[in-house]
Amino acid sequence: MNTGSDEAGEVAVAADKARADRPEGGQETAQEAGHEAGRGLGSRAPEFVKARRLLHLSWQVGVFVVGLAVVAAGIVMLPLPGPGWVVIFGGMAIWATEFVWAQLVLRWTKRKVTEAAQRALDPRVRRRNITLTVIGLVIIGVLVGIYLWKFGVVMPWKIENQ
Repeated sequence: MNTGSDEAGEVAVAADKARADRPEGGQETAQEAGHEAGRGLGSRAPEFVKARRLLHLSWQVGVFVVGLAVVAAGIVMLPLPGPGWVVIFGGMAIWATEFVWAQLVLRWTKRKVTEAAQRALDPRVRRRNITLTVIGLVIIGVLVGIYLWKFGVVMPWKIENQ
């Protein structure tokens, strides 16, 4: 099956607009490919919104307020039950649709998470983490065993008196 890629195992995704704008038989340049993959920085508002200054400013205020509400909900969820960090990053993604600073923060965060995941998958690090976990569980088990040997199992309430 021809996927449009020279590398084995890679799949090329067709970008309809970019391919329609290119002259017949023209090849995609590296800069165009990078722009499609990286989706350059800046506003992703519709063109008719960008064309009108007041409408674009209103759009930005709306995106900021919605993103702020989502980030605030995520912050509230940090000590309470709920996916706090996921919601905070969702709010950052909302801001990233309009603001360059949020796009840069989100790119930096994605890069750091990817690096941490790669480090965690390193066999030496995994062995170390498993060893430390086992040692910690053994220590906790010994401490619980000593406590039970010394004090036994005593419930903090007395049911037979009722």
